[in-house]
Amino acid sequence: MHYATNLILMMSIMNLSHITKTGTRGPSNEVPMTPRISFEFFPPQTLDASFRLWEAAQVLAPLRPGFVSVTYGAGGTTRKLTHEAVGAIGQNFGLNVAAHLTCVEASRAETLEIADAYAAAGVTEIVALRGDPPKGAGAFRPHPEGFRDTVELVEALAGTGKFKVRVGAYPEPHPEAAGTAGDIAWLKRKIDAGATSAITQFFFEAETFFRFRDACEKAGIDAPIIPGILPIQSWDGAKRFAARCGTTVPGWLDEAYAHAIRDGHETLLSTALASELCDDLIQGGVTDLHFYTLNRPQMTRDVCFALGIVPEVSLQNVA
Repeated sequence: MHYATNLILMMSIMNLSHITKTGTRGPSNEVPMTPRISFEFFPPQTLDASFRLWEAAQVLAPLRPGFVSVTYGAGGTTRKLTHEAVGAIGQNFGLNVAAHLTCVEASRAETLEIADAYAAAGVTEIVALRGDPPKGAGAFRPHPEGFRDTVELVEALAGTGKFKVRVGAYPEPHPEAAGTAGDIAWLKRKIDAGATSAITQFFFEAETFFRFRDACEKAGIDAPIIPGILPIQSWDGAKRFAARCGTTVPGWLDEAYAHAIRDGHETLLSTALASELCDDLIQGGVTDLHFYTLNRPQMTRDVCFALGIVPEVSLQNVA
């Protein structure tokens, strides 16, 4: 059978409706099919990018995400833009916005001043990250008067009593980590410091997440761990990103994309695979999914539709 036909059949048999399925890895055999969802956006740096962010928020707001996060550029380069995007999305779309905040290139006083400005704008959630150093700066070095690491940042933010603090997690070891055990120990320190949940880096196979979740539970981490989902807009781009993040690229996936790109079906394959990954996670007991949208909403929306997530009627006019 032709490869493209196989892809279409794959989409056809994925009947993801509002029913329950028997889970194989979850805490209960009755796993709800409709997960809670959230989205990540990045702040625009040009006028065209501003329109793309606006469109992304318009398209995805009717899906009623629990929160949307807005990233912080490497070295804190988008600090002002992040603040502006957080305000615009929250005010115009009524979404719960979680602002990213990092330890990079700022003193403690400056970082907490930014947090206070978020609180004044109505932000109640922050995604606390170490952050990437400025481009070309080499390894991360703390600001002389800044937070040394994410644990210190989480402690300070949680101590204000103003925010729910989320942190990052790596299902596969962070490129700078000594290994999986060290990564999990570090995540536990962040949770113990006051973080209420963790959002993972993206991955390609559900079993990668399940192994990580099981290891975290054994380590005594009881905070929710939300899988990060990357709907693949460009396979070449996804592989470059995976190499930077330490994410394993399965051989079968590379082969599948080679065929799909040759036949002009890259988007169809990406949508099918993201939907299938999410379904596998849900059957394994996952109740929350966080989508890395890259400000390109159509595929994320299509995956959510496949999962049975229905737009809120009163918000459809927004889109």
